[in-house]
Amino acid sequence: MHYHYHYYYFFVPPLLALSLLHLLKKFLWTPYRIRAHFARQGVRGPDPRPLSGNARDIRDLISKAQSAPIRPFAHDIVGRVAPHYAEWSGRFGRTFLYWFGSRPRLAVADPDAIRAVMTNLDGSFGKVRFNPLSRQLFGEGLVGLKGEDWARRRKLLNPAFNMERVKSWIPEIATTTSNMLKKWEVQCGDSNEFEIDVHKEFHNLLADVISRVLFGSSFEEGQQIFHLQEEQMLLVSLAIRSVYIPGFRFLPTPNNRKRWRLNKEIRKLLLKLIQMNGEKCESSKNLLGLMISASKNGGEGIKLGIEEIIDECKGFYFAGKETTANFLTWTVLLLSLHQDWQTKAREEVRTVCGTHEFPNAEDLNGLKLVSMVLKETLRLYPPAVMINRMASRDVKLGGLFVPAGTFLYMPTLAVHHDVEIWGSDANEFNPSRFASTKGQHLGSFYPFGIGPNICIGQNLAMVEAKIAIAMILQRFTFTLSPTYVHAPMLLLTLQPQYGAQVVFTKI
Repeated sequence: MHYHYHYYYFFVPPLLALSLLHLLKKFLWTPYRIRAHFARQGVRGPDPRPLSGNARDIRDLISKAQSAPIRPFAHDIVGRVAPHYAEWSGRFGRTFLYWFGSRPRLAVADPDAIRAVMTNLDGSFGKVRFNPLSRQLFGEGLVGLKGEDWARRRKLLNPAFNMERVKSWIPEIATTTSNMLKKWEVQCGDSNEFEIDVHKEFHNLLADVISRVLFGSSFEEGQQIFHLQEEQMLLVSLAIRSVYIPGFRFLPTPNNRKRWRLNKEIRKLLLKLIQMNGEKCESSKNLLGLMISASKNGGEGIKLGIEEIIDECKGFYFAGKETTANFLTWTVLLLSLHQDWQTKAREEVRTVCGTHEFPNAEDLNGLKLVSMVLKETLRLYPPAVMINRMASRDVKLGGLFVPAGTFLYMPTLAVHHDVEIWGSDANEFNPSRFASTKGQHLGSFYPFGIGPNICIGQNLAMVEAKIAIAMILQRFTFTLSPTYVHAPMLLLTLQPQYGAQVVFTKI
């Protein structure tokens, strides 16, 4: 016994000393060295706190910003949605350094630098790994994969989203949209007028569309999955604003227990859906069908297991609904406010598509004004307000030398509202700016990203939005309700904090 104690006391002090040195290096010396490195290049930022960096400052700024709506109504929303960027860019310039725990984050808002990062092909700028507490929402699917694993999975899934495949879904998307509008017409009654929260309506619509065209299912079958994912989203949004402590996800805290329960229930429901619809989907070659084929014979050289299919379903169920539903919400709100553009867009739709006919693929190509409105909506209210990347090696970016391990924060929302890029009317709704995209800088407008990691669902999202907006314009005029409160907020995606109340009148 004494022999063992002798060695115990011999080894413990050096181990404690090494641990202390490691912590001092991680939380004091390395941040000091990196701050000095950027300061020599003229890049500064807010002073970080020990251990947490600027995480608490970010939470405080967001909490303060969300405590009051934007009055009077304005599209200048950066200060409310990304208050830390608005605050620190105002003090330190558009390129500044801040900290999330011991990780340096470099804000980069220059279009040339953004294009260089997003179109890089040599692996210098990789995707940032998820906070472990957010993985249960997205799974270990395409959204979270990196490198060769990502490239192989992307190649496998690309055929499900090519434009020809998306065009084949247009009749089903239009039918699903028509079903929603018929319910609206019933609500009109004899008065021909009614008020509705379009944010809720569009989430239900997109849940139904995604269920049908990607998974051969229906809204009723997928409804519980979407409901559970919305609960997960609230937990993830809280988690990513705090510095993650290694191992914390294994502790039986109330929120962790809720995460475990939600993940277990979602996995069970997805497994049931896959088993019910797999054979039907395999013959139709939709997203689920492609994955099931790969599980059997290794499509594109990839053999997917059931857990990998479930992970992909998680990501596409969430992203496919959330982003496009919010996109449609902001489009209708903007057209409610800007009646001149609503009138012009309606005239175009009725000329191209008729008064009640379903739009077809050829019609969608003719909706030039509607496309301009949608692009301007994505500029002012992009679903994803920022993109993060990490320097995987020491690299030169423009005139800056960026050390390996630095996170790059590219503020999409701020770039889309930048008066130096878009002119003095950058915070105004003006779809005419998209009458031509000739000369438009690739790094100045990127609602779906750019480069090899561009959103795989971009074609589907734009087609869904065009069909829904066109069919609404065919049947209704609409204005903003007096009860609407303008309070855009970030909850993983950009959405209205208090809903989106709009008054519709049947034509």
